[in-house]
Amino acid sequence: MIGHSATELLGQLRRLEITPSELVQAALERIDAVDGKVHAFLSVNRESAMSAAHEWDGRYSRGDTIPPLAGIPIALKDIICTAGTPTTCGSRILQGWVPPYDATVVTRLKAAGAIIVGKTNLDEFAMGSSTENSAFGPTRNPWDLDRVPGGSSGGSAAAVGAGMVPIALGTDTGGSIRQPAGFTGVVGLKPTYGRVSRYGLVAFASSLDQIGPLTRTVVDAALVLGIIAGHDPCDSTAANVPVPLYRDALDQGVQGMRIGLAREAFGDGLHEDVKDAVLKATHVLEGLGAMVEEISLPTLPYALPTYYLLATSEASSNLARYDGVQYGLRVAADDIYAMFTRTRRDGFGPEVKRRIMLGTYALSAGYYEGFFLKAQRVRTMIRRDFLRALSSVDLLAMPVSPTVAFRVGEKVEDPLQMYLADVYTIPVNLAGLPGISIPCGFGQGLPIGFQLIGKPFDESTLLRAAAAYEQATPWGKQHPPLGWT
Repeated sequence: MIGHSATELLGQLRRLEITPSELVQAALERIDAVDGKVHAFLSVNRESAMSAAHEWDGRYSRGDTIPPLAGIPIALKDIICTAGTPTTCGSRILQGWVPPYDATVVTRLKAAGAIIVGKTNLDEFAMGSSTENSAFGPTRNPWDLDRVPGGSSGGSAAAVGAGMVPIALGTDTGGSIRQPAGFTGVVGLKPTYGRVSRYGLVAFASSLDQIGPLTRTVVDAALVLGIIAGHDPCDSTAANVPVPLYRDALDQGVQGMRIGLAREAFGDGLHEDVKDAVLKATHVLEGLGAMVEEISLPTLPYALPTYYLLATSEASSNLARYDGVQYGLRVAADDIYAMFTRTRRDGFGPEVKRRIMLGTYALSAGYYEGFFLKAQRVRTMIRRDFLRALSSVDLLAMPVSPTVAFRVGEKVEDPLQMYLADVYTIPVNLAGLPGISIPCGFGQGLPIGFQLIGKPFDESTLLRAAAAYEQATPWGKQHPPLGWT
């Protein structure tokens, strides 16, 4: 069962070849076997997962009507609220906090029969590109334990990549689903901003955050998106847009599809192995009947500084609520001001403090106009650039990250180099568009991701092209050498 896709496992469950209990037990045994090395999980829900599995055993054996994910074990990034289970956001400042409610995506997954086996590690409050910023220690890449799995959804990506679960949810604010998917050789889908409810997602940057799946296959990504997408009255940013049957589009191929290759994404800083793999991926799509043409995104070089002004500004505002008063860590002091100060000093890690200070500075009197408002104007230009390009093509193609997974500790002391790991994913969040990472080869023995970007709310075309590429290549069938049997 290790390494099988959710779709394959659902077929076995429906044919009564395996039971949900056997499947969940296998996932728990796999976690026990390898997570001591990988550290993908922050918590594992053994008793509740097995209890839910036993309930599904009975429903399968009786021939009851079965929802689409019944009996499938999944993992959730530990920034998504789960009733009765601690949600840490990878931070000490939320010590002891247990949400009283489920996020909308959790409610929808449970209704679809998914079984939550645990919560996964992440960069603190999703601020990072390597999952080294977690207060609970780094996650390792299952392909090479000396390498990072990417971030901030590195725990979710590593859990899927190492065969612990077939599906995990992550969040993507500047590439935090797609970049770790690329680094660990799995599929990572960032939906259009507003496609999936953010209710119950602990906010980092509210105009950028989006929840999405990490899976072994494109079919599984389509399956999960169809379950978690859709309007939600609890979230004013969740768009009231119809949710299509994504899986129906997957077999249509790419014949006649036009794909734009972003010229500005292939300049300095892009490793040759990555460049070659991505260009070969576009040639595969050409061979399948797509037309690939070079296009220009002239504002692409401005996306990184724009993002780090806007995202840090929103983080400064969102994280002001963590003060030791209502929930989480409280450091005792003689007066309330000292309690605020000491709680935040001890509760937040270095990267979160850095971003809060950057954002507070950008929002401060005398700098708001020159930094924050100017960045908002540039963001509008970036979105217009993408929409202009997408008016003449169906999809855009570019790398996911400039390099393969780097070594643990290699970039921790150089924040700018760390930020550059997301240089190709950040623009997609600023533009609010859907993007996907799919495996497209190896460099230095490590996975490389191929990024496709679609029009707003056109995940169907994105998934259709990704599925065609996946079916024509062997990369998604590869497994890391981590006790794989």
